[in-house]
Amino acid sequence: MQRQISFTYYRTPLIMKLKYLPAKVTIACLVLLATVNIKANAQEVITLQKAVDRALDRNLTIKQAQFTEALSTEDYKQSKYNRLPAFSAGPQASYNFGRYLDPSTNQFANQKTLTVNGSVNGQVILFQGGQLRNQIIQNRILVDVDKSNTAKIKNDLILSVVTQYLTILTNQDLVTAAKQQIEISKLALDRAQKQYDAGNQTLADLSQAKAQQSTNELNLTNAQNQLDLSVLILKQYMEMNPLEEITVEKPDISKLNDIKTVYNEADLLKSALEINPDVKLAQTRQLAAEQYIKIVKGGYYPSLALFGSAGSNFSDARRLFGGVVPNGRTDTVGFVQPNNQAVTVPGFDQIQGKYPFFRQISDNFYQSVGISLQIPIFSRFQTRTNVRKAKINYENAAVNTQIAKNNLSKIIIQAVYDLRAAEKRLVSTTQTYQANKDAFNTVQQRFNVGLVNSLDYNTSLTNLNKSQFDLINARYEVVFRSKVIDYYLGNPITL
Repeated sequence: MQRQISFTYYRTPLIMKLKYLPAKVTIACLVLLATVNIKANAQEVITLQKAVDRALDRNLTIKQAQFTEALSTEDYKQSKYNRLPAFSAGPQASYNFGRYLDPSTNQFANQKTLTVNGSVNGQVILFQGGQLRNQIIQNRILVDVDKSNTAKIKNDLILSVVTQYLTILTNQDLVTAAKQQIEISKLALDRAQKQYDAGNQTLADLSQAKAQQSTNELNLTNAQNQLDLSVLILKQYMEMNPLEEITVEKPDISKLNDIKTVYNEADLLKSALEINPDVKLAQTRQLAAEQYIKIVKGGYYPSLALFGSAGSNFSDARRLFGGVVPNGRTDTVGFVQPNNQAVTVPGFDQIQGKYPFFRQISDNFYQSVGISLQIPIFSRFQTRTNVRKAKINYENAAVNTQIAKNNLSKIIIQAVYDLRAAEKRLVSTTQTYQANKDAFNTVQQRFNVGLVNSLDYNTSLTNLNKSQFDLINARYEVVFRSKVIDYYLGNPITL
């Protein structure tokens, strides 16, 4: 309901008061009033297309589904990257004191020593029972699952927005009808009051007229409350501020009358099964479950991997030995028989120096390459259990797919039946409303000349009110039932 702030009733006294204020204050007040009036009247007009677009763009449930879809996409990319070689490096430095085994000399030492070592390792899987390939296929299917789930959420949201939009239109017409009935009851009460004052009617007749007006005012209150609530729900779908005022655009009613109401259930169901997001989601999950069976079966096969490594080490305890120098001593190297005479030579010492870091790294550099084969022999029936569980999950997914198809069949056929019933109800309510309208016009004319009492008049007015409300509901129900079928056919929903 559009609410506007008006200053009509305060214009004259307010301007008179402004005459006694300074000119600048008067201008500021006028600008402020104009600004408030503009903001009050500048309500956003929401069309059905705008409501759908805004809901799809802002709805948080859709955003969550899109996040899940993005995560599945990353898992799919990672499963393809798993076919690439894996490399790792492990540098290490330590300061040792006390007795320890020097890795560069492979001897025990008892001194303070700085050691540095490191290695680079690589591995690539050559065969793993087809698990890498099957995992890629399954992750691609899981991406399709999440995409189907996102499409399902979007379609469900579109249907909810359209349903709520039509509910608002219905409630708007009910509010308008309730206001019209209040005007009629006011005229009836005014006539009853005059007739009572003139002594032509009793107090009971006047009370009947007052009761009818109170009833109509209560109907307006209820209708207005339903309208406000339906607008609030639409705002929630669009993730709007509940306090923000909007105006829902009402389409041309004449365009809503040309609605297709005749459908063939078999053709309709066949088309719906091909595009319905619920069925596609169940079918995609079934494919993912089938692919998972192939993944776990790979546990029966051996795995073959190619690996390699390279590394080196350094220790400042190592010394680099060079040439020799005489030390001034005479060393005995043996004895000559038979007199056991000693044989001597001049003594020499070996030259020792620091072993440079990069030279030591270069001298200690090593490489290795090999093939690793792992053959599963007995894993406590873990692989067999995984395969059996995967098959059970697949059978369950197949059942869920059939359930989705059965539910869709039921919904489609019921939607056709509901549309036919709504069309017949519209014809019936139209005839009832026209008959009650003619009857009320006749009763009103006779009531004005005193030929009908107030009880008959109020009864006729009540029947007219009810038939008018029923007609409004029936008219929009036909539109809604038709749009439901368009939704399941994948047709764009427009008004």
